[in-house]
Amino acid sequence: MKVADALQIFSKTHPGMVRAHNEDSVGVEDACGLVVLADGMGGYNAGEVASGIAVSVATTEIAQRLRLASAADLDPVTHEELAVSLLRDNIGKANISIFHASQSQPQYAGMGTTIVVGLFYDNRVAVGHVGDSRMYRLRGEKLETITRDHSLLQELIDGGMMSVEDARHSKNKNLVTRAVGIDANVMAEIHVHEVQTGDVYLLCSDGLNDMVEDQDIEAIVYAMQGNLPLAADQLIQMANDNGGRDNVSVILVKVLADFAVPRSWQAKLLSWFKK
Repeated sequence: MKVADALQIFSKTHPGMVRAHNEDSVGVEDACGLVVLADGMGGYNAGEVASGIAVSVATTEIAQRLRLASAADLDPVTHEELAVSLLRDNIGKANISIFHASQSQPQYAGMGTTIVVGLFYDNRVAVGHVGDSRMYRLRGEKLETITRDHSLLQELIDGGMMSVEDARHSKNKNLVTRAVGIDANVMAEIHVHEVQTGDVYLLCSDGLNDMVEDQDIEAIVYAMQGNLPLAADQLIQMANDNGGRDNVSVILVKVLADFAVPRSWQAKLLSWFKK
């Protein structure tokens, strides 16, 4: 089955209850199973510009390449799956575009953005991210985070210097240690995960998880997984009801069916011998 037929995708973004404008951006390319979310930072409208550039570059470049190739193909240069190299290369391209704009236009000085990208292919999802925008996965009744924040708080938690509970009440929630466009180069973290029919994936900006506890996110996504627009509405509403101190954006992806890439009997036999 084609990936576009195997996935149900819904996205929504809201400025929240405090911010005058929305610096988040979201992008979806259903035909190739691509979802992108970015949370911009910078004065005036610079954050909005940065996140918009990041989403535009990632969606346009990756979708264009996948019209001519499969994400499961091997990259002729790196010999890794094309999905992985596409995420790395195009997050890098977005970084260069934002960095050059910030260097050449004073009103955009210092702008940057987080990004999280999911590319679904061959019963897998390649996830690339920079910063503290997240991807969660609901499998069965359990929601778990499958990205790790690039943030000061996460480093303190990992180092045993702060508990998860204390981190939730810290005033330093928004201090990221890695962002797109701040420096000439950025290192995206990329992982590939197996996908199962029935999984629900949630991409979000920190405007959601800073305002809503993970167990409450889990309860909403589990209860409303049959109606993704309603689930998105409820997640955003809860964030706003709890203060809505930041822009809040969500992308929900439900896996409806198997979308393995068809293989010849020779390829299947070779794969069997490699196990």
